[in-house]
Amino acid sequence: MKNIGQRAVVRLAGTYLAIIMSMSVAFSLIIYGLSSQEFHRRPSNDQQALATVRSNEPGAVISIHSYLDTREDEAMAAIRLNLLLANLTVFLIGGLVSYLLAQHTLQPIEDNMAAQSRFVSDASHELRTPLTALLAANEVASMNPKLTLKQAKQVIADNVDDVKRLQKLTNSMLGLLKEDKLEIQKSKVGLQPVIARAMNLVVNQALAKDIAIDDKTKNFLLLGDRQSLEQLFTILLDNAIKYSNKGGTIIISSSKKGKHVSVAVADAGIGMSDEVKSQIFTRFYRAEESRTTAGYGLGLSIAERIIKAHGGRINVDSEQNVGSTFTVILPAYNKKK
Repeated sequence: MKNIGQRAVVRLAGTYLAIIMSMSVAFSLIIYGLSSQEFHRRPSNDQQALATVRSNEPGAVISIHSYLDTREDEAMAAIRLNLLLANLTVFLIGGLVSYLLAQHTLQPIEDNMAAQSRFVSDASHELRTPLTALLAANEVASMNPKLTLKQAKQVIADNVDDVKRLQKLTNSMLGLLKEDKLEIQKSKVGLQPVIARAMNLVVNQALAKDIAIDDKTKNFLLLGDRQSLEQLFTILLDNAIKYSNKGGTIIISSSKKGKHVSVAVADAGIGMSDEVKSQIFTRFYRAEESRTTAGYGLGLSIAERIIKAHGGRINVDSEQNVGSTFTVILPAYNKKK
């Protein structure tokens, strides 16, 4: 726990231990008080006068009063010792338990702080790169005394592209920051119109790589938010296009089983290893082999967020140099009778 610090763990453990010891000491005082009351119950004066206890020495007589005093002192001393040992044991065991409990309590906070730190660091890096390129291009253009109108227009066009990329990145980051607050209005949504809209949004990217998108979906009815679902399948199609080879084909298919509809987006692209597959939904994560592909590593994180908001799940099957299939399972719309 480097961010929160060991001191925070120790302080919280100390608080837990103080509570435990307060309860232990309180119970010990109660037990000691009750025991003391019991031992202070003595025989009546008449009984004390009649009762005697003889010692081993001839002629020696010890009153039962003195005998009880001695036994009482010995018993109370034994009780004090036992209570002290019990509290010492509670202190040692309670200290260990308190420390472990403090670590367990603070771990989610530590994880959240680490995630926020990574998010800020990664976002800063992703923002810095296009900003640096934008600044450099403008500085070079401004220092060129022979800059032509055509070159100036090209610089402006490049600037516009960079600004659009920055806008897309900031919108994605804002969407992720609202992850825990995502609220959707669920209604009856047809699958085919959603897929058609998503395909229209990525058609230019597909044409640029001569990639065909084969829509084999059926118009199953979903229970969800149309805009969010369009964004979800746009992300999956965009991802499939990015990692598909030129001239490839992406197949979208669907099926229904019970109360759920499954939609699969399959490509014949570069695929991924199991190690990469376990990380693809992590914010800003990009595998080494995909560093040359445009993107920020945010799309699949957003897609996963949308799927969870709908109460669905996503499965990924992939094989390197063969391709990947992303299967989204979403609640179907069931007409109430």
